[in-house]
Amino acid sequence: MSERTTRGTTGINPTTRPAAGCLLAGLGAATAPLVWAPRAALSIDGGFEGHARDLSVLYVDLPLIVLGGALVPLFVWALTTRWVHRPWVAALAAVAALALGVWGLTEWWTPRQQPDPGYGPGI
Repeated sequence: MSERTTRGTTGINPTTRPAAGCLLAGLGAATAPLVWAPRAALSIDGGFEGHARDLSVLYVDLPLIVLGGALVPLFVWALTTRWVHRPWVAALAAVAALALGVWGLTEWWTPRQQPDPGYGPGI
């Protein structure tokens, strides 16, 4: 009887709520590195003769990007389902938060890019 009452107030089956949150977290954890990777390619490759190689983007930035991509939609999903009690509104809010997070990532985060050695100050 209590399951029926819980299901009626939230609009989502209590057993599927964690699965939906995990699905959104997985979507975020996959999307954020895909957006991050082209911007970090120069730091990984190193540019001309590898002079600008900075592998800290792999062991510092990449885990933070994946963690943020997973946690932002998950937290928004959890908060929205508690406040609104409508699963489609919570999913929409989580996807919107992920999109805003990815947009903020592309606007704010830029890996260090040193100029090519041939374009320094004059001789």
